[in-house]
Amino acid sequence: MAALVGEQGLDQLIVADLVTTGDSSREAQANVFWLCGFTGTSAFCLVGPDERAFLTDFRYVQRAEREVDPAFDRDRIGGEALAEMAKRLRGRVGYDDATTSVRSLRKLEENVDQGVELVATEGLVERLRRRKDAEEVRRIAAAAELTDSVYEWLCERGLAGRTERQVQLAAEQRMRELGAQDPSFPAIVAAGANGALPHHEASDSEIAQGIPVVIDMGAIVDGYCSDCTRTFATGELDAEAVEVYELVHSAQAAALEVIAVGISGKDADAVSREPIAEAGHGDHYGHGMGHGVGVEVHEAPRLSPRSDDLLEQGDVLTVEPGVYVPDRFGVRIEDLVALTDQGMRNLSSVDKSLRIVG
Repeated sequence: MAALVGEQGLDQLIVADLVTTGDSSREAQANVFWLCGFTGTSAFCLVGPDERAFLTDFRYVQRAEREVDPAFDRDRIGGEALAEMAKRLRGRVGYDDATTSVRSLRKLEENVDQGVELVATEGLVERLRRRKDAEEVRRIAAAAELTDSVYEWLCERGLAGRTERQVQLAAEQRMRELGAQDPSFPAIVAAGANGALPHHEASDSEIAQGIPVVIDMGAIVDGYCSDCTRTFATGELDAEAVEVYELVHSAQAAALEVIAVGISGKDADAVSREPIAEAGHGDHYGHGMGHGVGVEVHEAPRLSPRSDDLLEQGDVLTVEPGVYVPDRFGVRIEDLVALTDQGMRNLSSVDKSLRIVG
């Protein structure tokens, strides 16, 4: 990280969430966690060619002693934290304009010493976060394995006759019982016509017999996320639903065959999109085929018709084509894969044949 800061001609880089005015969400502090290991919600890091400083308030001093990488100098700040941090800035200082509010930037400008130049940057930490090392892949694989166990547990319990919300809450509780810190996002349970809504929020609707049910969930283990989707049947499906399921299944299998270092996100997406369009469901596949996963559940790279990303060794990403027939049903099948020095590794193991779960 320090080397990249120097390459950008900066003396320091601020790593923090400068959008919120109080404590940040876990997602907003993802860069801080990745950089130094701190899991709290109020902290700043200053990184330079010869500097690694971690700053937090009195609430997190002891936590920082346990969590923060010892390569960082730890210090306590108080009062107007942003203003106090600003007094420590020197030279050309980068800030991420994607995570800095106008209000926070104004506060910095009002409090920096004369001669300090604030320089807008974007995505420097994310650029390094994208390439996962072996330890990061191990953590993501553990999160994926835990999620797979929850899928099997749900199938044993059955789906029909329970509400979407009951299934969602049970799945998330089971994740925690198995050791997850939290779900990586609120689990999606979308039965029947609700499955046509890719980001449906679980409702109190009872899951009926003989319909498709889309379940999309992931877990956080040791700070890293997983993401997996399966579509189940609660009984015999009609011919159209079976046909769409097999279409999505084959499109996903074709996409998995081409996922490799060097392919573009656009080309990988096209491999799944073209057969779906040829079958007459092009308008029913409105999202990108995949996205990166790591400390956050949505990271680089992107796989979509508009993506310019080229896949690289160290990428961990989803492969998730779907078809959503309005007012009828939806089908999505999603695996989580890693591009390692041994090639593509599929981290998802739940059976993808059409499975009837009563």
